[in-house]
Amino acid sequence: MRKQLIFSGNYIVSKEKELILEACLGPCVGVAIWDKEAKVGGMIHLLLPESTGYGEIAKPLLYAKTGLPIFIKALCEAGADKKRMKSCVAGGALIGPVSQLDIDLNIGGRTTEFVQEILRNESIPVCQAETGGFFGYRLSFDLRSFSSSINLIADMPSVKEKEFKKPTPGDILQSINMVRPIPQIILKVVQMINDGNYNIKEVASNIKKDQVISAAILRLCGSSYLGLNEKVTSISRALALLGEKHLFKIIVSASMELYFSNATQGYSLCKGALFHHSIGTALISEELAKFTRVVKPEIAYTAGLLHDIGKVVLDQYISSAYPLFYRRTQIDKAEFCEAERDVIGITHTEAGGSLGERWALNESLIDTIRFHHQPELSTVNSELPHVIYLADLLMTKFQAGHELGSLDKGDITSRLKKIGLKSSQLPLIIDLIPQCALEGTINLQILS
Repeated sequence: MRKQLIFSGNYIVSKEKELILEACLGPCVGVAIWDKEAKVGGMIHLLLPESTGYGEIAKPLLYAKTGLPIFIKALCEAGADKKRMKSCVAGGALIGPVSQLDIDLNIGGRTTEFVQEILRNESIPVCQAETGGFFGYRLSFDLRSFSSSINLIADMPSVKEKEFKKPTPGDILQSINMVRPIPQIILKVVQMINDGNYNIKEVASNIKKDQVISAAILRLCGSSYLGLNEKVTSISRALALLGEKHLFKIIVSASMELYFSNATQGYSLCKGALFHHSIGTALISEELAKFTRVVKPEIAYTAGLLHDIGKVVLDQYISSAYPLFYRRTQIDKAEFCEAERDVIGITHTEAGGSLGERWALNESLIDTIRFHHQPELSTVNSELPHVIYLADLLMTKFQAGHELGSLDKGDITSRLKKIGLKSSQLPLIIDLIPQCALEGTINLQILS
């Protein structure tokens, strides 16, 4: 039986077949609707209750108010009858440590209310519902049997907790030293991005000599998140299609994928999750930088991509202590860095900062890696870690089902204020999230 994930702003309507549709839901709401007699069913994944004014025409499927009616209409066009339709609804949870802002905005709750009102007005009964709460849900719909189910995203590990030996500082240092050195061409690209002084001919010439990085770049150029209409077969063609600034981002992204690709089931709930989270955070950071104008978008993208590099160092230890780490983050709801310190004695932000120093990254990037969970502690270009913190928060909150853990929201109001934003703007900020950041199309593990 084949499974297919439904990402935010998407739906699938289909006739009876050997296919299970699934949606991983945090604050988002998933709705499965079917007409068993007509053998037609489907699922939609909704991000927000209604448009904030940023793109309802372009992205109507993201919102319950506009997306759900479109989905119901598509079911009818496929042969379903509203009089026979039944539904299942899940999501709308408060993920991670809950702040007063979460309660006041009530994004998941309002999305659920819109969904329930539309279904009620269409006289479509809800056969099963799991909404609200503090855990993410996995909504599944079987197109063969026209049956639905709702489960927690992160199931309790079936393996028994083994005795785990906490690594020593020496073990951690050795792990940092064993991470392969960052290619010098990448350091040069990062410096060019930071300085705004692009020399693409020199970079392209050096990249062509590295077959591994070149292949990764071309794979990423083939992913749908770039929206290219042709297959890219050379670095020169990628430059012609993308332009200098965009190609620089792709070079850094493809290089980082080589580090994240070896991660095991430590932080991740699925293959490729660490890279997907990092590149998604990078995309959101870029959009936030454009919106706030407090840092350069290219620098924000690079910092977003590198912010969790410390997880590459610690993933092996989290994997060995997976049941314990699961309990601390999912059951005890411990803040992410607190759980890391309890379990292995060091946080990924500290390990990442040390790795950044070993790689000789610039001071601003090291500072952001080290303080993206607590940006108010930053001492260098403090707007940058505040942008990365918010992007990381949005990615963690709205891309459920990829990683264990949660993000300490701290005083989110003051953190938003640091980059010129108000708490009331949060729904609008959510609307800035590029749709590809929430989809699996940017995951090179899927493409390769």
